[in-house]
Amino acid sequence: MDKTVSYQEQINTENVLKLREVLKTLPPFAKDYFRAIEPTTSTRTRISYAYDIRIFFQFLVTENPAFKNKKLTDLTVDVLDCMQAVDIEEYQEYLKVYRSDDKMLTNGERGLKRKMSALRSFYAYFYKREMIRTNPTLLVDMPKLHDKAIVRLDPDETAGLLDYIEHCGDHLTGQKKVYYEKTRLRDLAIVTLLLGTGIRVSECVGLDISDVDFKNGGIRVVRKGGSEMIVYFGEEVEKALLDYLEVRSTITPVPGQENALFYSSQRRRIGVKAVENMVKKYASAVTTAKKITPHKLRSTFGTSLYKETGDIYLVADVLGHKDVNTTRKHYAAMDEDRRRRAASAVKLRES
Repeated sequence: MDKTVSYQEQINTENVLKLREVLKTLPPFAKDYFRAIEPTTSTRTRISYAYDIRIFFQFLVTENPAFKNKKLTDLTVDVLDCMQAVDIEEYQEYLKVYRSDDKMLTNGERGLKRKMSALRSFYAYFYKREMIRTNPTLLVDMPKLHDKAIVRLDPDETAGLLDYIEHCGDHLTGQKKVYYEKTRLRDLAIVTLLLGTGIRVSECVGLDISDVDFKNGGIRVVRKGGSEMIVYFGEEVEKALLDYLEVRSTITPVPGQENALFYSSQRRRIGVKAVENMVKKYASAVTTAKKITPHKLRSTFGTSLYKETGDIYLVADVLGHKDVNTTRKHYAAMDEDRRRRAASAVKLRES
């Protein structure tokens, strides 16, 4: 499956260039940290950490009297040793609501934890190399994450969603009808692929035409962290993809977009936001009680696979979870149901 420049390579290049620009706004010593984590992290992770670390230094120069009005680029590594646990706690509180470029920004539990994890990692690097004497981030408790209920489609809702995408055009007229007919097979292929493989929406939009292998019934996806994996699909996904490819063959893409599997109406690679909006549009017509996103389609796949196999390790592998405990946490409720059924399955006396 030789390719020219893959989508992931393009994204990595863009992220590297973005990181270089962000590093120009950070204290010079920060470059050492990002150089050190390069072999073990993805470009996406590094750019996210860079933005998060910049927020910390912006907090120091705007909120901490000791560094008031100092330039970020003038700060030296000694600044990290000036922090105490109470300063880190103040930063954590600041992250809940703060201003940046005249915008009011907020962080929930997950946003807080990610930013605090970035800061801990940053401190750990300089502490481990004995460039600072203290690490106050270890003295502050990490934000607690509360489990959210897993939202997924029931089997009848899944069937209803696919049927709706296939036939909702029967009730449309005019331009809406024209647009629907133009995008129907693409939308059906994307939703069927998400429901039938459990891949992430970012993995879906990143697919190139050469990533699809009909002979072996698999697609090559780039997982979080940059590792590649073949994810296999069944007959329903195969049919939906083949139907869409007939339409795709009639599209003349914008130069440079020839490799993309899924095109937007602008003849470019479709984006994550466009898929999210598309899924929301169709799903809202099928269920109003559940807020369905591409990630919920992933949860639907995971649920179906676990119910069919009972193999949590298989589910973790197919979903691309590095830690099986992540998977187990998501599907623990089904284990409870199975244990309840087990209790009534054993008869102590014949009736």
